[in-house]
Amino acid sequence: MSFTMDFTAMPADIDELGHVNNAVWVRWIQDVATAHWAAVAPAEHQAAYVWVVTRHEIDYRGNVAVGETVTAETWVGEPKGARFDRHVRFRRADGRVRVEAVTTWALIERASGRLLRVRPEIAAPFLGLASPRT
Repeated sequence: MSFTMDFTAMPADIDELGHVNNAVWVRWIQDVATAHWAAVAPAEHQAAYVWVVTRHEIDYRGNVAVGETVTAETWVGEPKGARFDRHVRFRRADGRVRVEAVTTWALIERASGRLLRVRPEIAAPFLGLASPRT
């Protein structure tokens, strides 16, 4: 199940080349990922777990200038142990892809601070599945 969110480039987001700085793209990737978690995960999961990034892979396909808006679409793949790959694609209003990314996130149990295997009931809302009974 995908999730979308719009971002508009502000003057502080622009680098010396006149387009969105790569550090801003990383921030936007994290912002859309955390918004997806907040929108889809049950409150008890949000209270019990937190995600941390272990890897970013980003492909820059074009520029975005100040005042331009892009729509970020994100979705996740099947979990692998404590990790999940998250895909993010940013498009301009004309549909052209500006940036694509695959980020790897690891699930941490808040109480212990330890990695936790992504159980089916945690993944289900992100994969468009009904939550299995525990």
